[in-house]
Amino acid sequence: MQLRGYLAAVQDAELADVQAAIQRFIRGEAKVDNAQFCPSSAQLSIEVRERRLMRELLAKRALISSPPRSGGSEGRARSVVRPG
Repeated sequence: MQLRGYLAAVQDAELADVQAAIQRFIRGEAKVDNAQFCPSSAQLSIEVRERRLMRELLAKRALISSPPRSGGSEGRARSVVRPG
């Protein structure tokens, strides 16, 4: 029955988020309401959502902090040829 709960908790989640959440539980970094090794499906669902949010925030930060990339020549220095 608990396996069904886990599957329902991560049904629409990205694999990377599920993996990150599980690794946090294994390392003891995730909040666990009880002393059991296995989190409840609700706790897993919360942790997966938090991992998704963190991944999305980091992606936005990387997008904002990276310089714009263009295929044009605007970003390249042009050499100036002077008659001589």
